[in-house]
Amino acid sequence: MLQLAEDHKRVKEQLHKRIIELEANLDQKQALQLQIERLRGSMEVMRLMNEEGDLESKKKLQTIQEEIKESEEELDSLETLNQTLIIKERLTNDEVQEARKELINGLRESRAFICVKRMGELDEKPFHAAAKNKFNPGEAAEKAVEICSLWEDYLRDPNWHPYKVIQKGHTAEEIIDEDDEKLKELKAEYGDQVYQSVVTALNELNEHNPSGRYPVPQLWNNKEKRTASLNEGVAHIMKQWKAHKKKLR
Repeated sequence: MLQLAEDHKRVKEQLHKRIIELEANLDQKQALQLQIERLRGSMEVMRLMNEEGDLESKKKLQTIQEEIKESEEELDSLETLNQTLIIKERLTNDEVQEARKELINGLRESRAFICVKRMGELDEKPFHAAAKNKFNPGEAAEKAVEICSLWEDYLRDPNWHPYKVIQKGHTAEEIIDEDDEKLKELKAEYGDQVYQSVVTALNELNEHNPSGRYPVPQLWNNKEKRTASLNEGVAHIMKQWKAHKKKLR
């Protein structure tokens, strides 16, 4: 656990360093591009003014041409460096994702406020509550499982797309289409709680796995009912490790 925390800290520092380097190189690249354009402009002016120019003018023109060549070579070198940094940044991002996976695996059985939640998985409790109200006691449990299983199949169906796009300011946002026939029938037959369970699962799938349409594990802050950051997960594991270390003393 301690090694995971140290790895995360190291990877985070590397990623931050890469971003700063890329931003600095971008500024430098833009400055070089402006310098090249300025030099080319100066060279063109001198050509127009000194087509039959004297030796001194020709020397100035040659100097500008050499400066342009040097700037272009520097720009090429900077572009190569940028590409190298981008590749390193991608590798570092892969390390971050790998650290997140390890953290999720380590917290799968956790019942603490930082835990793992399967995003897009239906909450079965509302289905059981609705089945108790709708069916006799002898068949309620079986019916709840049956209905829940049916809606899990619907959730995984790529041909069912109960979303609509709305414009929010300058950006388009995809939200649940409340006029979707399946959802309207569900709400009418089994009530708001079952409907909300399905809507929550749909929103989670659309955010975390829109292409796969199946539940995926994510770090979860159970206290605040939101996804947890990698930092929160590492801090939680460090706290557990320190508490365990104290017990061993």
